[in-house]
Amino acid sequence: MLNSSAVRKLSLMASKPQRFSHVAETVGAAAKKPRTMTTNASGSDQNPMKNAFSKYATYLNDLNDKRERVVKASRDITMNSKKVIFQVHRISKHNKVEVLQKAENDLAAVMDQYISRLVKELGGTDFWKLRRAYSPGVQEYVEAATLCSFCKTGTLLNLDEINASLRTLSNQSDEPLQINVLDYLLGLADLTGELMRLAIGRISDGELEFAQKICRFVREIYRELTLTAPKMDDTSDMKSKMDTMLQSVMKIENACFSVHVRGSEYIPFLGSEDTGFSMLGVPEME
Repeated sequence: MLNSSAVRKLSLMASKPQRFSHVAETVGAAAKKPRTMTTNASGSDQNPMKNAFSKYATYLNDLNDKRERVVKASRDITMNSKKVIFQVHRISKHNKVEVLQKAENDLAAVMDQYISRLVKELGGTDFWKLRRAYSPGVQEYVEAATLCSFCKTGTLLNLDEINASLRTLSNQSDEPLQINVLDYLLGLADLTGELMRLAIGRISDGELEFAQKICRFVREIYRELTLTAPKMDDTSDMKSKMDTMLQSVMKIENACFSVHVRGSEYIPFLGSEDTGFSMLGVPEME
């Protein structure tokens, strides 16, 4: 027979598994209890990531709309700047003052009507973000402004002078739109092509000294840009413009050289209305 102490030990050993199973069930129930997230009372703060991306999407949509308006303003600047360039090409030794005055008035209209609209669109924003949208118009304006300045003064209109005129269009509280060096140099590269056409026209009108002055000016621009272009970004169009610029320099030099060496052969033809007459016997270069 088992004594009372042995019976008590057996009863204790039999009760332990029951207590362990009860503890295990309690722990399992606690582990399966669903977790809840605390939310703020306002609905806008329930998903901060969604709210942040929504604001960013709104910013991008507004930026794209602004880019479209800037592209439209740049096209208007390009078209009206070309009109100024065409006006300058009407110059002759008889109407130089009148033509340049008309060109300057047209250039001032481009500034007041179209560039001012571009400045207004870019006011108070990081205008460098939209540079590629308005760069073609700015380059064309630089070309027209420098062409007018050279024909009037015989000097180069520098970047500081152009940017000084743009500051008057901006509000004092906003960062003023400023043309960067790259757009200015690209505009100068295009200027040489217009000066080449102007020089050929002046030779045909008998203004040989003016054509030689243009030749020296274009040659100096090409020499300076030859030193600068290798340091510029490869994504710019300067490399292709340099090739075109070299052709313009060679055309002006060949024309001036032909008149200087064999001028007596061509002087009777200066101002001739014969459309079949080859200008100074200088072949066109492709």
